[in-house]
Amino acid sequence: MTASHHFRPVRTLNMDTTCGVTSQPESTRLCGCACGSDCGSADAVKVRFLSIHSTGQRTRSRCPTGQRTRSRCPTGQRTRSRCWDSVIMNLPRLYHRLRLTARSLHSSANGQQVEKVALAVDPDVPSQFSVFRTSENDPTCHTELHAGQYYTLPPAHMRTLFPHGLPPRFQMQMKTFNEACVMVRQPALELITCLRKADYSKPALRYVLYGEKGCGKTLSLCHVLHFCSTQGWLVLHIPDAHLWVKNCRELLPSSSRPGRFDQPIQALNWLKNFKTTNEHFLSKIKTTQRYVWTKRESTEEGRPLGELVDQGVSRVKSSSDVVGALLRELRLQAGGAAEGAFRLAVAVDGVNALWGKTTLKKEDKSEVLPEELTLIHNLRKMLRNDWCGGAILTTLSQTGSLFKPRSAYLPMELLGEEGFDNMDPFVPIPVSNYSDKELESCYLYYLDRNWLQHPHSRTEDGKKELIFLSSRNPSILERLCAFL
Repeated sequence: MTASHHFRPVRTLNMDTTCGVTSQPESTRLCGCACGSDCGSADAVKVRFLSIHSTGQRTRSRCPTGQRTRSRCPTGQRTRSRCWDSVIMNLPRLYHRLRLTARSLHSSANGQQVEKVALAVDPDVPSQFSVFRTSENDPTCHTELHAGQYYTLPPAHMRTLFPHGLPPRFQMQMKTFNEACVMVRQPALELITCLRKADYSKPALRYVLYGEKGCGKTLSLCHVLHFCSTQGWLVLHIPDAHLWVKNCRELLPSSSRPGRFDQPIQALNWLKNFKTTNEHFLSKIKTTQRYVWTKRESTEEGRPLGELVDQGVSRVKSSSDVVGALLRELRLQAGGAAEGAFRLAVAVDGVNALWGKTTLKKEDKSEVLPEELTLIHNLRKMLRNDWCGGAILTTLSQTGSLFKPRSAYLPMELLGEEGFDNMDPFVPIPVSNYSDKELESCYLYYLDRNWLQHPHSRTEDGKKELIFLSSRNPSILERLCAFL
């Protein structure tokens, strides 16, 4: 033996300290290698040595077959020469890893069971789609079987149907997820069913979606508008009526109606969006009378409606009056029997703004009333049910409403007495917070999009915390998950 090497025996089969039984005679010990119980190496069978080189590297002695030798106690347990102190110190870390692994396996097993049940109920669903997502992207085919599932809005429909954009938080989600997914919810299905069964030879029915703040009224309305668009309806959409009664950049006295005020910028923006959404209708619909804008400019009778819209876009000063003339033509010609007849969907998000207060001031610092605004005056006419061939779809919104309690959400609270009398009769459709199925779909969708990054948020306990903190409110849940 050289001076650079020395050997020391490591724990042999001392069963008093390892497995609690007495030691066996050395002659009866077996070699722990895979070569069998008799490999011909007596030294390897009797004692396991650990050769320590002078450089500090450890080498294990091997049996003649080349395999490492491990000695076993009579119970079958292996004895190792590892330092037990380091193992004990790493136990918390090993326990934490095993716990996360067990939870992930449990979650994946539950997810597989849910997916199997869903496929058993609806065998037509392709295997590549999860239980929280439906492959049916046509809203005309949505039924109760699709309730609680997400469907994808095609990008082409998004650009034409919603050029003004959707709610800001939803736009951010679309940009992050690189897709526009809307959940099929019961209020939207109920409203779509009403539209299918309505008699359009009678005066237009008014529908009012109402509910607590952030419960999904706007997206339910967008789902219904997508249905109307695919059915060939002309869509007249006011994305947020509250913007017409506050924070107005320009407020000019009306040149055609004394005592009223025009909002040329709001009117211009709305005309551009209306043209994008309904451009294929503008060449078919003709004007029914002559409109005079200035001494030199006018729109003759029988001209395409597109010329009327172009007049408002090119002449900003007369854009508010053009909006009034456009709404009048649509109201008169909707549901007609002549060539180019169409059905009209009037959608107003935040209809309670039409009968509330404004933040606009006159030159004498007095408050401007809603009926003094040209846009509001003409929009109120569209909400009357004195025309046929369409439907009036509205939502009540506490967000952006002026001088209303934060907890108010019922029609009488937000519309007030005047607004309620003008909207009556109407069909109320409540929009509630997420149900158990809808909440599970939303949670699984966020997991699928890797929106939940925190490890605890992917556990069952983390899921319960999100449910408790959000109270099943879609908007609050989205904001909470944004930080995880």
